[in-house]
Amino acid sequence: MNLDELFFALSDETRRQMILRLHAGELTVGELAAPTNLSLAAISKHVKILERAGLVVREKAGSYQVCTLQPEPLELVQKWLER
Repeated sequence: MNLDELFFALSDETRRQMILRLHAGELTVGELAAPTNLSLAAISKHVKILERAGLVVREKAGSYQVCTLQPEPLELVQKWLER
């Protein structure tokens, strides 16, 4: 896990909002896009950045892509900030 990738992923307001929404439970890419004015392609790019940082896992469920938050990397950021 790379702190640079984590901080890059967290540097964008859209991605931070996605993390907050995923904290309540898994959502599809379409559900993540719904409250924004972004296209599914743009949201998918944001999800890819979150995946690369280890913050989100995306799985195919039928014709949907379901995203789940992986909070462990956030604990790494918290520990770094506490130092």
